[in-house]
Amino acid sequence: MHDKSKSKKGKEQIKAKYGNDFRNFVDFISEIRLKSLCPREKLTVSEWADKYRELPRIAALPGKWRTSVTPYLKDIQDSFNNPFVRHIVVMSSAQVGKTSAIENMIGYSIDLDPSSIMLVMPTELDYESFSKERFAPFVSDTKVLHVKISDAKSKSTSNTIREKHFAGGFITMAGANSPASLASKAISKLFLDEVDRYPKSAGSEGDPVSLATKRTQTFRNAKIVMCSTPTVKGESRIEVAYFAGTRGKYCYKCPSCGSYQSITWSSVKFERDDNLEVTEVNCVCNSCGVLYDEYEWKSSNQKWIHERELKANKTISFHLNEFSSPWKSWKEIVIDFLEAKKGGREQLQVWTNTSLGETWEESGENLEDSVLIDRIEHYDGEVPSGVLILTAGVDTQDDRIECEVVGWSRGFESWGIAYKRFYGDTSKPDVWKELSNYLSQDFFYSDGKSIKITASFVDSGGHRTSEVYKFCYDNRNSNVYAIKGYGGSGVPIIKSYSEVKVNNTSQIYLFSIGVNTGKSDIFSFLKTEDIGSGYCHFPNNPESGYDSIYFAGLTSERRVLRHNKGIPRFEWKKVSSNARNEPFDCRNYAYAAVYFLNPKWDILECLSDNASINENRVKRSKRGCANI
Repeated sequence: MHDKSKSKKGKEQIKAKYGNDFRNFVDFISEIRLKSLCPREKLTVSEWADKYRELPRIAALPGKWRTSVTPYLKDIQDSFNNPFVRHIVVMSSAQVGKTSAIENMIGYSIDLDPSSIMLVMPTELDYESFSKERFAPFVSDTKVLHVKISDAKSKSTSNTIREKHFAGGFITMAGANSPASLASKAISKLFLDEVDRYPKSAGSEGDPVSLATKRTQTFRNAKIVMCSTPTVKGESRIEVAYFAGTRGKYCYKCPSCGSYQSITWSSVKFERDDNLEVTEVNCVCNSCGVLYDEYEWKSSNQKWIHERELKANKTISFHLNEFSSPWKSWKEIVIDFLEAKKGGREQLQVWTNTSLGETWEESGENLEDSVLIDRIEHYDGEVPSGVLILTAGVDTQDDRIECEVVGWSRGFESWGIAYKRFYGDTSKPDVWKELSNYLSQDFFYSDGKSIKITASFVDSGGHRTSEVYKFCYDNRNSNVYAIKGYGGSGVPIIKSYSEVKVNNTSQIYLFSIGVNTGKSDIFSFLKTEDIGSGYCHFPNNPESGYDSIYFAGLTSERRVLRHNKGIPRFEWKKVSSNARNEPFDCRNYAYAAVYFLNPKWDILECLSDNASINENRVKRSKRGCANI
């Protein structure tokens, strides 16, 4: 009697713990007992996915997973089963299924090789989103996983957003920006997704990839899977890891000569009609020179070809681009390129990273001032007709203020309007009054129409911080803002803004800007040779201030790669110790100002054809167009 009561009480406790999932719990226990009596299935990851994985209705191709849709993922997934492979590296474009491959490896591990698993994503928000939007549906739709991991809506503490337990192991998710989560547990299977978006350091603990990798040291059979879309050459973690491995490329057999080659941008040829619409896209065979279209290449035999054999570091690496994707046609990729080219350096970099799966290499680490001096041209007025908006960048020294006014149009095409130096003791008000008058004046087109400076950024660093704050407060109605520069790679051009006190009662906005990011953009603009997006125009009018001293200052710094504790960082260094870099700084601040404004170029282009810029500004303010 006592035993029956005890058994009944135990069942009630289990039911209270698992609630409505009591039936699932019973099924779960039965499944474990049955599995313990049966030998484990001998499947590769791709075979497991083909047999068990179901894709949700919202997927591009819902229903049964088929590796044949993305044949390039087969070798990547099955290398997970290779006992001689410890590291799997995938450097790829976006939208080729690399995250799905990670999910399949994790699902395989939970079902057939349970152990301790960790998935690291760039931030905690990233893994929370992944857990809710991808992993939960993946488990729910894949029956062999659903019976092993309790429903997230149940009262079970074994399934949280961050950590999920199953018989024989668990999976924990972490953000690369959280050092505590990276160093918490020993891990036998580590998945590192989008490593090029990881911070340089996890707090003060160092490189997050190294921190996470250390969790696997106690396991001789550990697996480390690293995937990412690459970023900038010299800073890209995934590129370094790729070249340390076997350097595999997905290749296609030429229908004519039978040689194998990967589809690269250099081998793609496209044609456009009179309306500049893309009409035909082909790829040329590097061996026989014959052109074939997308269907003909993709209908041929395909395989991975690796440049190197598997070395002692046991790293197998793969490179994929969008030309292999079943979801993006070659014509669409070419159209994306043409649109990115119109948008300038920033959009072209995004296309290179996300479509080609390649790092972006900055053109030119150094630039001669003579190249820019040869570029000076005659303007049709003080302000050329192509200018749609003016900004100013101001640098402050103890004995002078230097200022550049820059005109801008779509794609950050720029025109130097004037470079001025205001000499005087900057701790006194006289020189500041002179600057105030200058920034508030009108500038004129050749037809007599006028335009004012829309925004001015004034550097508050150095010895004159309080004077800059007061000046910006006094000129706040003219959109004059104080800024503070921050170095470091990856710092956004407009990092943040805050409010600072000018006195006990008054406050102004202080913008934090990423000076290194801005300098990289400007350097790329200066290297642009074709008039259009990013091109920099300079006037030949001696009174405008664009003399040899200005151009020497504009090219006074060069970009160098440094390593700090093994972490690569790009830095800007003066070409000589006595070089004056104020023109480079002023152009950077003027660029940050127009970047902050985020102009609506379509509106400005339309209105500039019919009325003066000043009249348009009044009309826009009446219509409530705050963001020009």
